[in-house]
Amino acid sequence: MHKDQGKTGAVKGCFTKRHVYVMGCTTLLCFSVGYFWNTSNDIWLDTPTQVSNTMSNHILEDLLQIELPRRCDVLVMTPWFAPIVWEGTYNAEILNEQFRQRNVTVGLTVFAIKKYVIFLKKFLETAETYFMVGHRVNYYIFTDRPEEVPKVELKEGRNVVVLQVQNYPRWQEISMRRMEMINYFSQQQFINEVSYLVCVDVDMRFNDQVGVEILSNLFGTLHPGFYGAERQSFTYERRPASQAYVPRDEGDFYYAGGFFGGTVMEVYKLTKKCHEAIMVDKANGIEAIWQEESHLNKYFVYHKPTKILSPEYLWDDNLGRREILKKRRFLAVPKNHAAIRNK
Repeated sequence: MHKDQGKTGAVKGCFTKRHVYVMGCTTLLCFSVGYFWNTSNDIWLDTPTQVSNTMSNHILEDLLQIELPRRCDVLVMTPWFAPIVWEGTYNAEILNEQFRQRNVTVGLTVFAIKKYVIFLKKFLETAETYFMVGHRVNYYIFTDRPEEVPKVELKEGRNVVVLQVQNYPRWQEISMRRMEMINYFSQQQFINEVSYLVCVDVDMRFNDQVGVEILSNLFGTLHPGFYGAERQSFTYERRPASQAYVPRDEGDFYYAGGFFGGTVMEVYKLTKKCHEAIMVDKANGIEAIWQEESHLNKYFVYHKPTKILSPEYLWDDNLGRREILKKRRFLAVPKNHAAIRNK
């Protein structure tokens, strides 16, 4: 988890009134959604990815001033009816059986460029303990140092696939090129090997179960530094000259660049759009404030995720141990950024 300096914001125990514009139906929905989700979670997997802007904006305008129901003091659904995944909002046993019947293989992509290769051992070891347990997994490791990829004992049906790529002088450039590489290999390789892609940062470790409950056509993760913040404090790209520009009156959440994914085709579309936008900016001498994360957030403004992961799925203990978190599933590894970036 990188790019963390200057973007942590104030983390609150629950969402503010302005941000709680979720669902907007009746109190009955609040009590029924938990049961409905537990028993019918799989219906969300095939929800259309792109929601009509007109309909979405209309919903937001109508519901902006309504204090809407929550379950366990957390939001569990978005205005466009995409579930937000927290502990207790899904039935892991049912979902695991459904995905086993579908014979799903999941691809997990990480970039271990330059000295970031040092994080691979802990990353892979903890992934073998907690990530998609009982399911087939391909670990796609993008690296400029293939000889330094550690040998880790893997369970049956799980493989490490090393993809050699070049490095770049600046860490910001490396960060932005991730969209290009994921896009290229999605079309050339991933589409033939896996059903879903999960794209994460390598300087992390799995700390608890991360399973098929996260899978959907297109999913993003609430940034731990902004999940309880007002829209005005989101660090979207605010310069109109950038392709990542988001107006101040638009946007639903601030998403982390370190954990997103979906079906291979949807990830292909996302990364293609973001890479093309990055290249336009580059040609115009512009670099978005948070590189590819800014472009990811722009994409999610206009292409709504069909599922959203709560901050349980991406956390930094430097932010403290929040009461709202029942689980801390994927944690940032303490590090000295200056010692590993651009090295």
